Amino acid sequence: MYLQKLSLLNFKNYEEADLSFSEDVNAFVGGNGEGKTNLLDAIHYLSMCKSYFNAVDTQNIRHDAEFFLVQGTFNHENREEHIYCGLKKNQRKIFKRNQEEYERLADHIGFLPVVMISPTDANLITEGSEERRKFIDSIISQFDKSYLDNLIQYNKVVSQRNALLKQFAQARRFDETSLEIWDEQMIVLGEKIYRKRLEFVNHFLPIFKNYYRFISHGREDVAVLYESHLHQGNFGDVLKAALDRDRSLQFSTVGIHKDDLVFTVDGYPVKRFASQGQQKSFLIALKLAQFDFVREVKKMKPILLLDDIFDKLDNFRVKNLMELVSKDNFGQIFITDAHPERVKKVFEEIQVEILTFEVSNGSVVQQRETATHSSE
Repeated sequence: MYLQKLSLLNFKNYEEADLSFSEDVNAFVGGNGEGKTNLLDAIHYLSMCKSYFNAVDTQNIRHDAEFFLVQGTFNHENREEHIYCGLKKNQRKIFKRNQEEYERLADHIGFLPVVMISPTDANLITEGSEERRKFIDSIISQFDKSYLDNLIQYNKVVSQRNALLKQFAQARRFDETSLEIWDEQMIVLGEKIYRKRLEFVNHFLPIFKNYYRFISHGREDVAVLYESHLHQGNFGDVLKAALDRDRSLQFSTVGIHKDDLVFTVDGYPVKRFASQGQQKSFLIALKLAQFDFVREVKKMKPILLLDDIFDKLDNFRVKNLMELVSKDNFGQIFITDAHPERVKKVFEEIQVEILTFEVSNGSVVQQRETATHSSE
């Protein structure tokens, strides 16, 4: 699976752009703030129905415009697939596949898998548990539709339960029977989500460790630990034990909406004890493991988006990483970098051909950079 063509209209800083890509490595080069990352985000939109960087869709409309359009033509299992995403101010987002509009955006998730590696991934380490839950959910949702449906429904149930707890506090009364209606739904949905997350982490961990060993040359022992209230036992019992606290605080204090991942290096939390280099290696290993996991489950190579990766690693590790992702087990790759000569040099050294696009103030010019292929 790969992206053949991309068209933009009023998307972020692009008034208009039409691009055709190599099915192998594509590089967007140019100064900071020129729009390189916005091209990666447009590709992410076509896969995940949303921006990787900005949760508010209307903020991705170009300044002074009333709408944006992002369109792509993909080769998917040797068939052309035309994907359309359009948004007008004060209207709902329209998403189409081959001219047919999706009734639910969730039905598109996973059809065109993608993995992004970006400087903003540092939030996985530095921010709260919500970021790490999103990481798990974004991976599982790309191959398990029922998981995504259960997650959407669970979050609605928690919102309803929280609203009821607030009503009880305001009315100074408590109706346990009314609360149990939401508890029962939370239990059924939460236990399904918990089992799927537990299964995922157990499968994901050895893949992640292998990639970290490759990047760090095996210097440290790393782990990803899954924390959940449901480790304590039956979800119903956990909810009952927390009832007094829930009533006092007026929200649901336990459940899979509080799950977290703990990242460790040599047994110590990455957030507090790992060096910047260790943190960068940890994040890249997480994302490469995500790629491997999705590829294995979907039997399809995701598109790999590498944003500003060259500034995050030393030259030796950059070369090793580019050599790794340019091999047959990876598919189409998009890279951004502020230094055109650096990109050219790296791929010439590993003898991989790249298609380069120069980006300047929302305009894109294609240039072909050819490196000699090895005859072996």
